[in-house]
This record gives sequence, C-alpha cells and structure tokens, in this order.
Amino acid sequence: MTARGGVTPGFPDLGGLAVARRPFWGRWIAAAAVLTALGLILKAFAEGQIEWSYVARFLTAPTILSGIVNTVVMAVLAMALGTVLGIVVALMRLSQNPVLVACAAGYTWLFRGTPLILQLLLWFNIALIFPTIGLPGIWSAPAVEVMTPFVSALLGLGLNQGAYTSEVIRAGIISVDEGQHDAARAIGMGRLTALRRVVLPQAMKVVLPPLGNEFISMIKTTSLASVIQFPEVLHSAQNIYYANSRVIELLIVAGFWYLAVVSVLTPVQMLLERHFSRGSGRTR
Repeated sequence: MTARGGVTPGFPDLGGLAVARRPFWGRWIAAAAVLTALGLILKAFAEGQIEWSYVARFLTAPTILSGIVNTVVMAVLAMALGTVLGIVVALMRLSQNPVLVACAAGYTWLFRGTPLILQLLLWFNIALIFPTIGLPGIWSAPAVEVMTPFVSALLGLGLNQGAYTSEVIRAGIISVDEGQHDAARAIGMGRLTALRRVVLPQAMKVVLPPLGNEFISMIKTTSLASVIQFPEVLHSAQNIYYANSRVIELLIVAGFWYLAVVSVLTPVQMLLERHFSRGSGRTR
C-alpha cells in the first residue's frame, strides 16, 4: 500500500537522488586516439621538408589559375554531354523496341566496364585506327588534328559519364508512379510532352542528389586527363614541379584548388536538392 506522496512505507524516498550517468569510456578513448593521430599528421606536415613559401607563391600562379579554369570548364562540358547521353540512353532502355534496349544496354556495359583512363588513351590515339575523320564527300581532316587533348578528354569523360548518368535517370523515371503517365495520356499529352512536363520534374528529386555527386566527382576525375596532356590543374602543377622539383608543394596547391571548387559546389547542390524536394515533406 502506497502512502500519500507516492512513498511506500518502510522504503526511503529516492526522488531527490541524482541519476548516475553511464561512463562511455570507449567514446573518449576513440576520440583521444583520433585527435592524437590528427596531431601527429599536422606535426609531420609542419616539421617536414615542405617549403610553405612555395605553396603560397604558386597558389595564384597564372598557370595554376588557368589549369583550374580548364578543370571547371571541362567538368561542366563533360557533365552536360553525359547528362544528354544519359537521358537518351535511359529512354532507350525503357523503350519497347528490343533493338534500342540492346544498344543502350551495350553502351552502358562497354563504358562502365572499361577503365576511364583506358578510354581517354584510346580516344587520344584514335588516329592509329582512323587516320582521317569526317563526313564522306562533305568534310574530312586528319585525326591527329581533330583529336586534340581537349576533344579527347571531352569525349572520354562525357561518354563515360553518360553510361553512369543513364542508370541514375532511369531510376528516377521508374520512381515516378505509373498513374502520372496514365494521367498525362488521359489529358492528351504525347509521350515526350508527358516526359518533359510531368515525369522528369517529379523524377528530379530522386535524380538530383546522385547527379550532383557525379558532377562533384567529375571535378576530380578531370585529373585523369593529365595523361593525355590536357592542361587541367593537376597537369599544370606537374609541369611546374618537373621544373623546380617541389613535388609536395605543388601537389598541395592542386589539392587546395580541388577542395575550394568542391566546397563551393556542395552548397549549390544542397540548394538545388531543397528546391526540387519542395512538397515532399522531407525538406530540411
């Protein structure tokens, strides 16, 4: 039987005692280990044979700035090409025509199944297979003049990106309820009109996050184009440290600019995701 105030006769009142918190020693030990490792890494960079004056000197060197501009331009153009190809290939995969489905599946299999650096090298050396490139009877030119490092990098990066983007866009289209397609056809919309005005806008909230990640990844992937002499930021840094032997300093410069560009693009991606997620009930 409980007495007034909720205290059982014969038992002490424990309401005024403080609740003891469970000590999470594992968390503190893990945090200490991480901070110790970070401290040792920072100490190594501070006391290592790194001439930080060279880092500051070449951070805004004209060659480096030109390289970062080339990096951004190539990433934008390759991503645009990859997005267009991705939409086309995704629609081919969803087609009722078995030939289109097979061609789209073969394209995705080929460009996702071979290393990107191999594709860049093949495009850059395509003159060994096709000495001339052009349209018969209209225009032709030597392949070595057409397939410049810029064109080779654009084709290699864009075609490779198209294979990955097609799967992202296909997943976004599939995520839209079939009733939306039926409703669009019921009011007289053709397939392409329904796709442009009904399906794709709704698919964007599914497509945009992975597509944004692909673009940010493309910024860094352009560094592979240095193997075919495209003057992006890493290639520019390499040309400088070949001359002055300041390898680590120039690599730090290139890494800084990659981080700077990604840091600018990440909030932009978040704003776009928030815009296309309006009305979904998950916008933060």
